[in-house]
Amino acid sequence: MEGEEGGDVGRKIRIGVCVMEKKVKCGPEVFSAPMGQILDRLQAFGEFEVIHFGDKVILQDPIESWPVCDCLIAFYSSGYPLEKAEAYAALRKPFLVNELEPQHLLHDRRKVYEHLEMYGIPVPRYACVNREVPYQELDYFAEEEDFVEVNGERFWKPFVEKPVDGDDHSIMIYYPSSAGGGMKELFRKVGNRSSEFHPEVRRVRREGSYIYEEFMPTGGTDVKVYTVGPEYAHAEARKSPVVDGVVMRNPDGKEVRYPVLLTPAEKQMAREVCIAFRQGVCGFDLLRSEGRSYVCDVNGWSFVKNSYKYYDDAACVLWKMFLDAKAPHLSSTIPPILPWKVNEPVQSNEGLTRQGSGIIGTFGQSEELRCVIAVIRHGDRTPKQKVKLKVTEEKLLNLMLKYNGGKPRAETKLKSAVQLQDLLDATRILVPRTRPGRESDSDAEDLEHAEKLRQVKAVLEEGGHFSGIYRKVQLKPLKWVSIPKSDGEGEEERPVEALMVLKYGGVLTHAGRKQAEELGRYFRNNMYPGEGTGLLRLHSTYRHDLKIYSSDEGRVQMSAAAFAKGLLDLEGQLTPILVSLVSKDSSMLDGLDNASREMEEAKARLNEIITSGTKLIHDTISSEFPWMTDGAGLPPNAHELLPELVKLAKKVTEQVMLLAKDEDENLTEPSAYDVVPPYDQAKALGKTNIDVDRIAAGLPCGSEGFLLMFARWRKLERDLYNERKNRFDITQIPDVYDSCKYDLLHNSHLDLKGLYELFNVAQLLADGVIPNEYGINPQQKLKIGSKIARRLLGKILIDLRNTREEAMSVAELKSSQDEISVSLTTRKEEARENSQPKLFISSNDLRRPGTSDQDEDDDKETKYRLDPKYANVKTPERHVRTRLYFTSESHIHSLMNVIRYCNLDESLQGEESLVCQNALERLYRTKELDYMSYIVLRMFENTEVPLDDPKRFRIELTFSRGADLSPLEKKDGEAEWLRREHTLPINGPERLQEVGSCLTLEKMEMMIRLFAMPAEDFPPASTPAGFSGYFSKSASVLERLVNLWPFHKSSSSSSSSNNVKS
Repeated sequence: MEGEEGGDVGRKIRIGVCVMEKKVKCGPEVFSAPMGQILDRLQAFGEFEVIHFGDKVILQDPIESWPVCDCLIAFYSSGYPLEKAEAYAALRKPFLVNELEPQHLLHDRRKVYEHLEMYGIPVPRYACVNREVPYQELDYFAEEEDFVEVNGERFWKPFVEKPVDGDDHSIMIYYPSSAGGGMKELFRKVGNRSSEFHPEVRRVRREGSYIYEEFMPTGGTDVKVYTVGPEYAHAEARKSPVVDGVVMRNPDGKEVRYPVLLTPAEKQMAREVCIAFRQGVCGFDLLRSEGRSYVCDVNGWSFVKNSYKYYDDAACVLWKMFLDAKAPHLSSTIPPILPWKVNEPVQSNEGLTRQGSGIIGTFGQSEELRCVIAVIRHGDRTPKQKVKLKVTEEKLLNLMLKYNGGKPRAETKLKSAVQLQDLLDATRILVPRTRPGRESDSDAEDLEHAEKLRQVKAVLEEGGHFSGIYRKVQLKPLKWVSIPKSDGEGEEERPVEALMVLKYGGVLTHAGRKQAEELGRYFRNNMYPGEGTGLLRLHSTYRHDLKIYSSDEGRVQMSAAAFAKGLLDLEGQLTPILVSLVSKDSSMLDGLDNASREMEEAKARLNEIITSGTKLIHDTISSEFPWMTDGAGLPPNAHELLPELVKLAKKVTEQVMLLAKDEDENLTEPSAYDVVPPYDQAKALGKTNIDVDRIAAGLPCGSEGFLLMFARWRKLERDLYNERKNRFDITQIPDVYDSCKYDLLHNSHLDLKGLYELFNVAQLLADGVIPNEYGINPQQKLKIGSKIARRLLGKILIDLRNTREEAMSVAELKSSQDEISVSLTTRKEEARENSQPKLFISSNDLRRPGTSDQDEDDDKETKYRLDPKYANVKTPERHVRTRLYFTSESHIHSLMNVIRYCNLDESLQGEESLVCQNALERLYRTKELDYMSYIVLRMFENTEVPLDDPKRFRIELTFSRGADLSPLEKKDGEAEWLRREHTLPINGPERLQEVGSCLTLEKMEMMIRLFAMPAEDFPPASTPAGFSGYFSKSASVLERLVNLWPFHKSSSSSSSSNNVKS
């Protein structure tokens, strides 16, 4: 080889392509698009001759007869003789773009992770399970319901299971029972699918060796990085197969991917991966989770598809790489105009000019939507229920001790499937075979106790298997005795009585899932104007910073997942969507503890007003502002309606009792239950339509049998009115109304007489009671609301401030960019003569005066951004922050009360309400904030006014009353159809401000700040996973702006080659 080189100075450098044809060709003589595009560009430089070996030569010919080349492109694929290629390289010693020996590592995921760790490259937390034969039992591996344990290290679901064989792409994700359980299988794209969800699979595989690793929440996106040498990295984002398994494709049928910018730390990781595996051209997968990045797979040779800019850059990098290796005496300065662009006209810079969104603001100026914040109540649910009973049975007391660590005075909470199964087994033994009282006159308390045990058993058996977010049991010891210790030394306490509290119900119905998904779709199409293809394009191009939060309640989590499904046009089951996209924050979205005393006071005063029959006093002020009166909204004859409510509730309960009695007597006989398959709650998680078979069989909708339905109504009837004490309990009114509404919508086929009349009376009372439970007058409403929603209000202010800071930072630097553009235009001719494509951006080029590395550290949130150089996007700098908070009725009422009454605080006397007079009147008439009710804050930026003008940022407030109850109140055809579908439509949004008014962010902050948790009281912000912000406050902003003009056309400086391209 050396001799040839000396005697053949003028010949071209020979590049050998020693690769299986299926990987690089579309046909016998045609290279695949990326390989062909790049090799064509290399040949256009003039220094290279490309030699393609072909399958016959590679597989059949001896290496001595293979073409002799100076540089070799060779990489493994199925059927490729890697050892043979290694022997050829040893014989001819060509320059290797990708070294061959390290490619053996890529076939074993264990070795890949070991190698990454050796070089200090972050990987997810993982452990290996190695089996020599299928189903081999291993003493260091254990599996429980919600975790696996490897060598003492525990991996809680969700976790990932990967075969150690790098060529086996069957990767599984196992989900926790609290999210519905099941498994998702990821695989190589088949048509339009890349994964499949299996709700019934809950046990891990045992037929081979596997890696178990922590599931990293990435916000529903994957990032693939492509290196060309250690100094160049290109990154693209795509929808993760974890979410719904449907591949997003463009009109040409290609998977939709969008180029993104890498952070400095990620650029260094790209460099290290390239060096660690000695693969010049290398693709790897990056997970962005909670502010950090991890490498989870290394693929070896990979090219980007369908990016001409990438083809240009890759050809230039390879050209320089080959010349430095084989002809260092030749200049490797890239020519000012690339050879394949000689005859192309110079492109205008106008294509990157920022376009307004087209949203016309209140004063006629063009505005940009910057932020959407929505607080949303969960969807339609089954009635929430509770069973309380005192237990003395030994089996139940032993169960309590088993799960509280044997502590006689400690209470126990049973939520997991194993715990609930134990309780069910014990209850089945204790429930009498025949009902007491049928053949003998049993004690009334024994009868009630047996009935409650039977109810507990029925609740635990409901649904076919357990899911912790729907049922939970508390066992609290009440009485103890002292007994001798088993070893005879002294005494010990033992509980002899405990209080069992079973909470169940409150499950999101098929209608609730449908409502949430439809509302998500509505938001997608109506809340994000001006992008043409709307939110989906914003989201998929990393210009949408989305974060979804939920309270801890199962119905709220599933509402959030169903909403996300509609918002992002996803498909399939809700469990993977929930785990991938929804973050739980119970401290912000759960609980009433902070205001429990004030709420009790409000309920006591409410009870006094209703039961005493006190007429509400209406003076001049209250006639103009009726919401200012104590107990506003209560019907004037509330005390007369209470006895009517009790009478109608008894009538309905008696009918349900007859149905339950028939069901109980038929349990041992063939019945509808033998024909209709048992209701499976896990399989129902993704359903948005009714169970036709159950309805046709005359059974209650969903999972409730007649026994449980009767228990629900009997408890309501008993709790509503105590006959012995002649006392009404008004706190039961919302629950009676809840049950009426549920049965009218879901069980109208049972034809319960008097239910409609009961609904009307309960609605009249509930419309007055529910709003007043959160404060009997505006001042108390404000106090209670600020206590319940304090943390949420603080978070909303943080969201708005962060958006403003990002927008202002970009606006300042945009003006700098405009100055750069003017300067570039005047120097265009000089630049074309003296410059070269700038492939490597120096970190010094990216810093503006006064910035330092410290600025990067000070940013609480890592920003992941679209790379505008490669993106076919009209407005690459447009960015929208979306924060969605899913919660319960209490937080919706509380937030609304603070927004409309905040000006009543002493320190804000004289300030006008954030809500206009017309909206205050509408809110007074809006008695109920029903399922899927929401409050939306949208922030717009008016880019035509100065940065310091308060009117630069405008807040728009809207709300929806949620589910429209009119189909339950009307008798027309549409109402009949909706009742048949068991689904109520959602009311559209209503304005809270006058048309033409301008609520500035400054005014909003001033009015709300008093009632919000201060920013400094929040824990350090958890960095958004996955789809995150587009901007940053320091060097990376300038980097983004540098990238907004086509640097490969004109740049006045060359840069060092030791910086990774963004």
